[in-house]
Amino acid sequence: MRTDERAESGDWVTIEVSGSPEMRVFVARPSGAGPHRAIIVMQEAFGVNSHIRDVTTRFAREGFVAVAPELFHRTGTGVEGRYDAFRAMQPHFSALTTDGIIADAKATHGWLVAQPDVDASRICATGYCLGGRASFLANSALPLAAAASYYAGGMPSVLDRVGSVHGPHTFFWGGRDTHITADQKQAVVDAFHAAKKPFTNVEFSQADHGFFCDQRSAYEPNAAREAWALTLAFFADYARP
Repeated sequence: MRTDERAESGDWVTIEVSGSPEMRVFVARPSGAGPHRAIIVMQEAFGVNSHIRDVTTRFAREGFVAVAPELFHRTGTGVEGRYDAFRAMQPHFSALTTDGIIADAKATHGWLVAQPDVDASRICATGYCLGGRASFLANSALPLAAAASYYAGGMPSVLDRVGSVHGPHTFFWGGRDTHITADQKQAVVDAFHAAKKPFTNVEFSQADHGFFCDQRSAYEPNAAREAWALTLAFFADYARP
């Protein structure tokens, strides 16, 4: 492990991933000696960009050791894209696999567990868009205290893993999101009910895909504020400060 460079109020750290190239993670720490809660922040399809780094530092201000892994590390380092140029990200997005995401989550979790200022029993995950699915995969593969997913795309393809989910899970959706159909959302609800896994399902009727990101045209401030407050309350219940 090495610290590469300073970025905003966090650090870039490079960690090893089994069977893959090294992966950078953006790390933001709270003040104080700890032990602290921790959270894995899973990126959108646009990389660990300024928005994801901002969310990571926001969690640090709430008392988490927050870490955002670069899920595109197999196809490039420091890959970021513009919100109006999704097609340019397609080669990186398309190269992701379920096994690769799980390997990245395990490597990130292992790094957190090894940190002296982290309480390993209070590690959570959250994610946005493709990161919402990645957060779910992390919860299915790791002993997380809890996890949250915002407008998680591609969920039907991984719902066979619901039975392995560890911590309670919260899902946030936008009612105007045309990228994720009502049938896809219902499939998530049905799968969690069938597996008898604890979950919360929240839909903001006025919100579109990407409503939490204040750098996107779809940003919906009321839904974003309410989702943030619910997320913090949810993690306070299952990974108490």
